[in-house]
Amino acid sequence: MSNHISRREFLRRAAVGLSAVTLNQLLTACSSDEAQSIPPTGEAQPTSPASEAPPAAPTNVDEQAESPAQSTSTPGSGPDLVVARSGEPEALVRQAIAALGGMERFVPRDASVIVKPNMCVAYHSYEYAATTNPWVVGALVKMCFEAGARSVQVMDYPFGGTAEDAYEISGVAEQVKAAGGEMVLMSGMKFMPTEIPNALALSQPDIYDDILKADVLINVPIAKHHSLSRLTLGMKNLMGVVWNRPALHGRLGDSLADLAGFIRPALTVIDAVRMLMANGPTGGNLDDVKQMDTIIASPDIVAADSYAATLFDMNPEDLAYITSGVAAGIGRSDLENLRIEEINVVA
Repeated sequence: MSNHISRREFLRRAAVGLSAVTLNQLLTACSSDEAQSIPPTGEAQPTSPASEAPPAAPTNVDEQAESPAQSTSTPGSGPDLVVARSGEPEALVRQAIAALGGMERFVPRDASVIVKPNMCVAYHSYEYAATTNPWVVGALVKMCFEAGARSVQVMDYPFGGTAEDAYEISGVAEQVKAAGGEMVLMSGMKFMPTEIPNALALSQPDIYDDILKADVLINVPIAKHHSLSRLTLGMKNLMGVVWNRPALHGRLGDSLADLAGFIRPALTVIDAVRMLMANGPTGGNLDDVKQMDTIIASPDIVAADSYAATLFDMNPEDLAYITSGVAAGIGRSDLENLRIEEINVVA
């Protein structure tokens, strides 16, 4: 049975007994701190043909979702985490992923891939560092196709402005389309009640259906300040796949650990090309932006967040979601014991 069907079957079982509450939740407005409207459904024309190569061997998604979280450290002698500095965004991404073993390690041939950047607001272009750098996203789309992906979709669920405006104003849509990817408007009707086994705080969130059905999820947040959680990084970026995000804020650390452990991005690439150092998450003042020309990449979302925290002069334990992620066994924050490769792209 294919990975795609396995995910569908898991979602079917997870939704048993919960479908009655779905319509009520979808008709309920979000709380006032992140009020948002349901984005309209959008369809883009596919631009990349399916690969002729056979698909990779399926994984047991049901077993993965129902088993205790395991460490995502890189096996073998390769690095657990790569930091690339001092180069153009695409060069930074390519060298960081190459050092991890190449995109082929994360994207099997004929895979369906979703790339999840941060496009949370429709107010500013990428220069203001509130949204993920468009050339970082475009590079990932290109590399997924080069690895043999069947399709690459890019999406987010903004809380400020419309998705269409956020995609265009951020500059992400232009780069994704140029790379052959598809920008997707996330339909409110596709947020499905999903049971997270053994959850600490987030037992039955409404998660975007396509995120769970994709063969591969690549998480590509921007590193920025956040007035509530202190920083938005990889784990925090996953809130964009949940319908009622304000409900997570009560126990944010545990909720994000539940979400990250369940969704399990194959790869987290943190955009620190331009970092928002204050007045996040929306920003709006170029004086708050720091040019770093840095990319952090790891299959371990907790490790990636832990390293990114140091760029803000914080320790990993300063962020509740990192502490919860370590306690849940999702990943590691002991940077001194990790294999970290640092690359200076432009000497």
